[in-house]
Amino acid sequence: MSLKSVFSTCHPAVNFGWFCAVIGIGIFLIHPVFLTIAVLASICYALLLGGKGTLKFIAGFLLPMILVVTVVNALVNPRGSTVLLFTEYSQITMEAGIYGLTTGLMLATILLWFSCYNRVMTSDKFMYLFGKLIPAVSLIFSMVMRFVPNFKMQIKKISEAQRCIGRDVTNGRVRDKIHHGILIVSIMFTWALENAIDSADSMRSRGYGLKNRSTFSIFRFDRRDLSAAVLLVLVAGIVLAGMALGKCSMEFYPQIVMADFDWFSAVVYGAYGILCFFPVLMEVKEVITWKRLQSKI
Repeated sequence: MSLKSVFSTCHPAVNFGWFCAVIGIGIFLIHPVFLTIAVLASICYALLLGGKGTLKFIAGFLLPMILVVTVVNALVNPRGSTVLLFTEYSQITMEAGIYGLTTGLMLATILLWFSCYNRVMTSDKFMYLFGKLIPAVSLIFSMVMRFVPNFKMQIKKISEAQRCIGRDVTNGRVRDKIHHGILIVSIMFTWALENAIDSADSMRSRGYGLKNRSTFSIFRFDRRDLSAAVLLVLVAGIVLAGMALGKCSMEFYPQIVMADFDWFSAVVYGAYGILCFFPVLMEVKEVITWKRLQSKI
């Protein structure tokens, strides 16, 4: 079940800017402190939005992916000074294993952020932000974002309909199963193309993409959005400054060496924590405010 968070009610520019910050910065940070913050924050927000479905995604895909990345990097990368095991063709080092683990965690975090993005940044928000700047690209992107969940539902309907007439992929011999599967995929692509053409024709008939076309939007940039934008720019700027000064750096080869810890490092850690946990903090603030109002009744 997908739930609506307080952060998703913010202005689309705030939503999009925050996702660009956490994903863009997170790609370059494999420092253990930053990784820990990002992993915890992404799991918390993904659970808030996706519920039990997020747990299945983590257990069924992300954890095996992290394990595979860790093992593969340890096996194929002989770099590092701390040798754990010698093999016939290479050596397994602690540094290579830790680097693989941190890389796997970073990839898992980015995937979790993108799963949150798909739930928060709806197609109407993306169209609102980029409809006038890049109308063709924004239309295609919004259609893709909308069709992906629709594909799931439609292919389920098609499969059930084909099963009722004995043409499911579980019926018949191997050759029949392959034929039924190809038929279902063909029906699915036909449906997708028809919907894409209908959507494009509908948007064209409404004057979408015309230079002087007037638009209506339900989104308004209020004081809450301004405060959130200022805070996010501030903390993101602190993190970027820390990256530029080397406070977020970490070397794995030939030995593991982290940047020296000082007062500014603590400030950067705190700023990154605020940046990553911002939607969760908004949710906590909303709950506290609601409880306080209830107590006054």
